[in-house]
Amino acid sequence: MAFERSEYPKKRTIHTTKPVDKTREKELAFGTQPVIEALKAGQEIDKIIVFREQSFAEILQMAIERDIPVQRVPMEKLNQITRKNHQGVIAFMSAIRYVSLHNVLAGIFEKGEVPLLLMLDRITDVRNFGAIARSAECMGVHAIVVPMRGAAQINSDALKTSSGALSHIPVCRENNLVDTVQYLQDSGVQVIVCTEKAAQILTNVDFTTPTAIIMGSEEDGVAPELIRRANMAIKIPMKGKVASLNVSVAAGMVIYEAARQRG
Repeated sequence: MAFERSEYPKKRTIHTTKPVDKTREKELAFGTQPVIEALKAGQEIDKIIVFREQSFAEILQMAIERDIPVQRVPMEKLNQITRKNHQGVIAFMSAIRYVSLHNVLAGIFEKGEVPLLLMLDRITDVRNFGAIARSAECMGVHAIVVPMRGAAQINSDALKTSSGALSHIPVCRENNLVDTVQYLQDSGVQVIVCTEKAAQILTNVDFTTPTAIIMGSEEDGVAPELIRRANMAIKIPMKGKVASLNVSVAAGMVIYEAARQRG
């Protein structure tokens, strides 16, 4: 029996690389000289990644002076971020300008207001961060405090998720959150950590005094050292079978209780 040749062409497998996000490229500085100029100009940079087999001595020195995190990565990682001539170095630019916690706190007291601050410990999801910022700004939080390392990049996604709130609420980036807790306590601010391991529920806490609230990552919550240093640990009472809340939802509930008590 003879078989006729199919009229349909043989299906071919086409190998492609993951497309580069053009919007994300606008938030980058890449190439040795552009990154150096961004550092010299004092632009806000969340982090810098460099090819692990090159030195980049000048860039690394300036990054150290400004406490900007630097990661050494394989070339494949750099090429995944941009296909342009990055020369082995990419800087992730921040969409906002960070402010000094010292100046923010002094300004709050000078205006005769009672500080309400929100500290985020290792919350890396950009959309969670944006949603938290939106709730914080709506409820009258004076500022958000984040760590220098291990925090979400404040990019266009964060701004979009915050519905513009990040353009109105100050964000303070601190090198060491443990030292920051001590500084706040020395300044007369009570530090309250939210953790499901706490015995006290949030409605039994006085939020009308100067307060900083710490919310932790969804993976492992607030760091134990911060829990030990805090003035008090609180939890959100729950009755359902699911034992945890999304961090942005939990933050909104705690912030609301603080705003409710303050009238």
